[in-house]
Amino acid sequence: MNEKNSSVNNIYRLEGRVPIVKAIPFGLQHILAMFVANLTPITIIAAAGGLSQGEIAVLLQNAMFMAGIATLIQLYPAWKVGSGLPIVMGVSFTFVTVLSAVAANYGYPTVIGAVLAGGIFEGTLGLLAKYWRRIIAPIVAASVVTAIGLSLFSVGARSFGGGYAEDFGSAQNLLLGAITLVVCLAWNCFAKGYLKQLSVLVGLIVGYIAAIFMGKVDLSVIFANGFVSLPKILPYAPEFNLNAIISVCIIYLVSSAETIGDTTAMVSTGLNRDITDKEISGSLGCDGYASAISSLLGCPPVTSFSQNVGLIAMTKVVNRFTIMTGAVCMIIAGLLPPVGNFFASLPEAVLGGCTIMMFGTIFTSGIQMLSKAGFTQRNITIAALSLSIGVGFTQASEIDLWKIFPEMVQSVFAANVVAVVFVAAIILNLVLPKNMEVEKIQK
Repeated sequence: MNEKNSSVNNIYRLEGRVPIVKAIPFGLQHILAMFVANLTPITIIAAAGGLSQGEIAVLLQNAMFMAGIATLIQLYPAWKVGSGLPIVMGVSFTFVTVLSAVAANYGYPTVIGAVLAGGIFEGTLGLLAKYWRRIIAPIVAASVVTAIGLSLFSVGARSFGGGYAEDFGSAQNLLLGAITLVVCLAWNCFAKGYLKQLSVLVGLIVGYIAAIFMGKVDLSVIFANGFVSLPKILPYAPEFNLNAIISVCIIYLVSSAETIGDTTAMVSTGLNRDITDKEISGSLGCDGYASAISSLLGCPPVTSFSQNVGLIAMTKVVNRFTIMTGAVCMIIAGLLPPVGNFFASLPEAVLGGCTIMMFGTIFTSGIQMLSKAGFTQRNITIAALSLSIGVGFTQASEIDLWKIFPEMVQSVFAANVVAVVFVAAIILNLVLPKNMEVEKIQK
């Protein structure tokens, strides 16, 4: 009896043996919570780069495989790369805006070159995190996450209407998006416990079935590439463009701020302690170097997933072995092409119904982080001014605000709200007085 109780309690400890039959359901729970979000960014970026459905299917397969590998590195560090914490990794939404622009303007091989160079940059910077991480204060990270949510709203709306297809905004696309969104919302309202984390997956399944009956899905492509296949290395030879690399490196810095926030929150809520410099450094190192490896598989960068941090906060399941079983399941899925082909066949409107809800969640997570950072006069000033500049100066109607700057500066900042907010928040955090509170007038 004592041994049985001990194995159960180990689920709530970082280390400890957990029976495999007990570990797998919890591991799968983590993978299902991020499964769709891990694949959606690739579909958006690849579509912007003009890739075919078959090419996207290969990248989706590679992305599943890479997410599992990156999670294993995070769980069980290699040298100084990896935090040793139950952080689940996946393809990041943070890079969608900038990489979509790079893909549209320079082509998908340039995306790969920028991701490779930027990954090495972030990984190396991560190993030196103890020397600089304090400049990314909680209010800076909170402002950045809020800006990411704002920047993705238009992406979600575009997908909801059908993406860049000729029938964008058609009744069929709007109906598909609405069905998916309503199912996600209903599941999130009425499901109990950890099942709430499956709302996106359930909405996707129902939306996909509806799309089949509406004739919007080509089922013949699902088994076109066989049942088992190894991930393809270098499906695209990387091309290097300085403007693209600088743009992406700036977003890697933004991603670093997110990772610091995610990792800190996970340690605080799941392990009830403060995070160490070593864990921050290892987590960022994994972000960067795993992203560089991801580029060699033709995929965008990988990073920590906030959905899973929230899941840990709710369930308190932090056992590394338990999360590892989920990572292994993701690797296995990456070896089965029908899974990738299935997601490649999803209509954009179905993805839009899911992503528009997730993007809203990212925005509200930023608001929660702002609240946790504290609404002091100094924090309010940093958040308000950085968001005002970032959102206002990057609107399409105000693009001429950047015309006096060099082309490189324009390519990095003119339409990139996240980059502008990040730089503005960093500068304000460095230059504003530490104490800006209004003193009460003594009577």
